[in-house]
Amino acid sequence: MRHARRRIVRRVARLAAVGGLLLGGTMVTRAVASEPPGPSAAPRALAQTASGAGAALVARLGGDRTAGHWVDADGRPVVAVTDGAAADAVRRAGATAKTVRHSMSELTSAASTLRSAPRVPGTAWALDYRSNEVVVRGDRTVSGADWSRLTAVAEGIGQFVRMERVEGTFSTRLNGAEPILSTAGRCSAGFNVTDGTNDFILTAGHCGPTGSVWFGDGEGDRQVGETVAGSFPGDDFSLVEYAGGTAGGDVDVVAVGAGKGVRITGTGEPAVGQRVFRSGSTSGLRAGRVTALDATVNYPEGTVTGLIETDVCAEPGDSGGPMFSEGLALGVTSGGSGDCAEGGTTFFQPLPEAMESLGVRLIVSGREGAAAGTPAPSASGAVGAGAAAPGTGADGTPLLARLTDRRNVGPGLLVVAGSLVALVATRWIRTEQDRKAYRRQYSATWG
Repeated sequence: MRHARRRIVRRVARLAAVGGLLLGGTMVTRAVASEPPGPSAAPRALAQTASGAGAALVARLGGDRTAGHWVDADGRPVVAVTDGAAADAVRRAGATAKTVRHSMSELTSAASTLRSAPRVPGTAWALDYRSNEVVVRGDRTVSGADWSRLTAVAEGIGQFVRMERVEGTFSTRLNGAEPILSTAGRCSAGFNVTDGTNDFILTAGHCGPTGSVWFGDGEGDRQVGETVAGSFPGDDFSLVEYAGGTAGGDVDVVAVGAGKGVRITGTGEPAVGQRVFRSGSTSGLRAGRVTALDATVNYPEGTVTGLIETDVCAEPGDSGGPMFSEGLALGVTSGGSGDCAEGGTTFFQPLPEAMESLGVRLIVSGREGAAAGTPAPSASGAVGAGAAAPGTGADGTPLLARLTDRRNVGPGLLVVAGSLVALVATRWIRTEQDRKAYRRQYSATWG
């Protein structure tokens, strides 16, 4: 009876091991078949996101029936509408409708009127979709007389123009994620871009005029490149061509401090309410949300329009640094007010507009093949690069999560290995038991 039980146990163990081999092989096959695209593949279209859904509804319904869109705290699209029929269309599309009084056409007309008024340095305005207002801000440098004149212009437009005073001053901000220096001052490398032949650094336009020569350290013994194109004021972007023509290694990673970095996989259009990150050499990595789009800022050096307004803090020394979200490049730091102790407002030059104007495209994963966990770039590497966070993959996913991902071959291979070990073990146990049984029988016969 005891021998019969042993045979049953061995047989069950062998069947389980064989089943494990079949299961592990199936898991590996399915993982390979569903392997996600490599890092060089294009990111998903923004139309598939909540922001894209809101933008599509606004484009379809028009500026007279809508007043912008944003993403709520739960990541769902919200569209401001001016009539019941438009609200029904938004709800049928699966988005949230908010009925407002003033249309996008009215808001943009108000902003145009403000732009045509006499320029007042230290002021800024933007369209606040969520409050259905145009918000005008003035810093502490604006005199009482200038503020009164601008207030009179706002009152002539209508009650949906809100006037606010802010602490600090609206100023362009130098430095950034990886510092570059010239006689014009200290600025920041934003993103690495290419025209197909040469590589460049895309940074803020106020950093320096065309012809500015940039260096990568405080001693000025490593020339990074030279500014070859740009626009400021009006816009705020410029292009620094690498001295050697190529950016080097880790070109698709932006530094976030402590020898770590974030892999950039493409460009995107920001949405109001979206969570974003900014990196700078003074204040490091900071997070916040987009508060408005198409903002206008009257810097002392000139007026810049079409900016992204955020509540991300920044300080002098952060200008030109990259803004990104979920691996998508969104813009480069232009300027703002406040600091990271009390908070403030920071404006960014949108990246797609700058690249289209300059005739360049972003360098993303796949071209340079930077691996996960690589050390920070040396002095000869790309200035805009950093290192991936330790313990993460190329896309920033923790290694443990990647190993247990059902799309990964790791779990299947572990099941196969475990089944092989179990199969070999049961075979060895059976052999040992047969050998001992034979010895007992032989000893008994000999005796």
